[in-house]
Amino acid sequence: VAVAGGLDAKSAAKAVVSGARIVIVGGNIVRSSNVTAAAKAIRRSIDVPGITEEKETSIDEQTIELLKRVSTPNISDAMHRKGAMKNIHSICPGTKAVGRAVTVATFEGDWAKTVEAIDIAKEGDVIVIYNGSPHVAPWGELATLSCINRKIAGVVIDGAVRDVDDIRRLNFPVFAVSIVPNAGEPKGFGEINAEIKCGGETVKPGDYIVGDDNGVVVVPKERGYEIARRAVEVEKNESRIRDEIIKGKTLSMVLSLEKWEKK
Repeated sequence: VAVAGGLDAKSAAKAVVSGARIVIVGGNIVRSSNVTAAAKAIRRSIDVPGITEEKETSIDEQTIELLKRVSTPNISDAMHRKGAMKNIHSICPGTKAVGRAVTVATFEGDWAKTVEAIDIAKEGDVIVIYNGSPHVAPWGELATLSCINRKIAGVVIDGAVRDVDDIRRLNFPVFAVSIVPNAGEPKGFGEINAEIKCGGETVKPGDYIVGDDNGVVVVPKERGYEIARRAVEVEKNESRIRDEIIKGKTLSMVLSLEKWEKK
C-alpha cells in the first residue's frame, strides 16, 4: 500500500513499479481544478506506469523545479507565514529568482566580497548579501552583467542598489531595500558562505531562495523538498478556490467563513 502526502501521477507510477498494489492519492485529485482529469491521469499512470518514466532528477533539481511553479505567497503559506524577508523588494518587476544561496556578509558600501561571490557562485545560484546600510550601494549594473554571464539566478541585498535603469534594461532579478546613486569602496572586509541575516531572516549557504514581485522568502535546505511540495498544494487549492469564484461564488462562501466566526 502506498500512502504519502504529495503523491502524483509520476510518484504513483513509481510506487506501482516498486510493488505497491494499492495507491491512495488525496490532494493531487481533490485540490485539482479538474478533478476528473486529475483522477484519470493518475489512474492511467497506475495502469501503465511506463508512460510516466522520465530521466531521474535529484531531490535538489526537483525542489528547484517545484519552487519555480509557485509564488512567494504560496511558499509563505506553506511555511505558516515564516521565511519572508522584511523590507526587500523587487527592482525589476516581473522577474523571478529561484536557486540555492551563496551568502555574503560585508560592511557598509564595501563591494569587494559581493563581487568576489560572483566567481564562487555556480550556475543557478542566488547571491544573498547583508550590507548593513540602505544609503550606500554594494551592487550595480556591472556586477549584474557579470552575474548574467555566469548564469546566476538572481541577487538579494539587505542594503542598497544603484544603476537600476541599466539593471532593468538587463531584466535581471535583483531585490534590495533601497535605491541610491552612490557606491562605497572595495575594502575587502567580510566573508562569503557564512550564516547571515538578510531581511531579518537567517540564511545559510545552500538554503533555497525565491524572489518575485511579492518579495523574497528563504526555505531551509533541509526542508526544501517538503516545503516545495506543500507550496504546490497551496497553489492547487487556490486554483480550485479561484475556479469556484469565477463560477459565481463569493470567497466567504467557498471558505465557509461563517462556521469559523466566534459567536
